[in-house]
Amino acid sequence: MKSRIYLDNAATSWPKPESVYAAVDGYLREIGAAASRGGYQAALQSDQIVADTRDRLRRLIGARSSRSVVMTFNGTDGLNTVIRGCLRHGDHVVTTDIEHNSVLRPLKFLESQLGIAIDYAPCDECGRVDPAEIDRHLRPQTRLVVVSHASNVTGTLQPIDEIAAQLTDHDALLLVDAAQTLGHIPIDVEALGVDALASSGHKGLLGPLGTGVLYLSSRAVESVHSLRQGGTGTTSETDIQPAEPPEKYESGNLNVVGIAGLGAGCQYLLDRGVDDVHRQLTNLDAQLRLAITELPAVEVFGPPAANHGVGITSFRIPGYEPQEIAAVLDASFGIQVRAGLHCAPRMHRSLGTIDVGGTIRASLGPFNNEQDVAAVVDALRELAPKGDEQPRRGLA
Repeated sequence: MKSRIYLDNAATSWPKPESVYAAVDGYLREIGAAASRGGYQAALQSDQIVADTRDRLRRLIGARSSRSVVMTFNGTDGLNTVIRGCLRHGDHVVTTDIEHNSVLRPLKFLESQLGIAIDYAPCDECGRVDPAEIDRHLRPQTRLVVVSHASNVTGTLQPIDEIAAQLTDHDALLLVDAAQTLGHIPIDVEALGVDALASSGHKGLLGPLGTGVLYLSSRAVESVHSLRQGGTGTTSETDIQPAEPPEKYESGNLNVVGIAGLGAGCQYLLDRGVDDVHRQLTNLDAQLRLAITELPAVEVFGPPAANHGVGITSFRIPGYEPQEIAAVLDASFGIQVRAGLHCAPRMHRSLGTIDVGGTIRASLGPFNNEQDVAAVVDALRELAPKGDEQPRRGLA
C-alpha cells in the first residue's frame, strides 16, 4: 500500500515496476562488469543487457535499426548532443516558447559563443504551436528546428508530423524532445518523419535516473558530431573516434546498472502496451481536469481533457503562491506535486504565470488510479476559497 500519493511523474516516474528494481539489484549483485570491455562471461552478460535494451527502445520508437538508438545519461544529454553537435557559427535555429531549459539554455549558450540566430515560435493559450509559425521563421540558414512533443507545463501535444512535413524540402534537421511523451503515448519516428528524438529514461520509460535515449536518423548522423571522444571498446587500434552510431556517441563506460533497469521498464511497456498506458492517463487526466475546473477558485491551464493524454495538469489558486499550496498538499494530505516554473520560463510568460510563481503541476503515471485523483480533488476543494472568502495566509 502506498504511503503517499505521488503526482510528479513529469519530473521522474515513481513507483517503478517491480522488474526494474529486480534488474538493478540483479546486475549489481550478480554481474557488475562493464559493457564492451571484456570477453568473459559477466562482460558478455553486460553486453547483452545493453543490446536487449537498445532493441526494446527501437521497438518502442519504431526505429528500423537498433544502431540508430544511442544510450545517453539523461534527456538533457541527448538534446545537447544534437544541439551542440550540429550547430556551427552563423547557423539559424527555430524553436518554440514551450521549450524546457534543456533546449533553451544550450541554444542561448551557442548564441553567445557561436553567434547562432534563434527564433521562437509562439504558442496559443492552450500551449499549442501552430506549424505555420515554424514555417514562417524558416530561413536558408536554418540548420535545426527543435520542438517538444508535449509541453511539460500543460501537457499539450504538438503536431510533429505537420511540422516535419513542412521541412521535407528543407535542409534543417528536426529534433523532438519526447521527455513527456515517450512511454505515455505511442511514438513512431519513421511515421513522424523526425531526424532526431531525445528523451530521459526515468520518466515515461520507467527506468532509473541517469538514463536516456537518443534516436538519430542516418541524415542526422552525418550532421551531428560527437561531443565526447574516448574509449568505446571498438576499433581500439586507432585514435580516431568511430564514425558510425551508436559508438560514435557513446564514449566511456555506459551506465549499465541504469540501462538494466531501463530495459526492464521498456519490457514492462512492451508487455502492457503503450496504448493501454495512454488510455489510462487520458481517462485519469480527464477526470482530474474536469473536477478541478469545476472548482470556482481554481484556474486550470492547457487544452481540454479530450485533447490531452500525457497525464499533466497545471493549475493555480489565485491569491496563493503555488509553492504554498504544494507544501500544504504534501504536509496535510500526503499528495506530492511540483510547484514553480518547471524549468520552462517562456511557457510561463506565454501563460501569464511567471510573475505569480508559476503553477502547480499534477502529473500522473501508470501506477496512479481514480482514488489518487479523488484525493487531489477533495484536498483542493478543502483548500480553495469558497464564494466571497478571501485567500487565507498560512494555510498550514
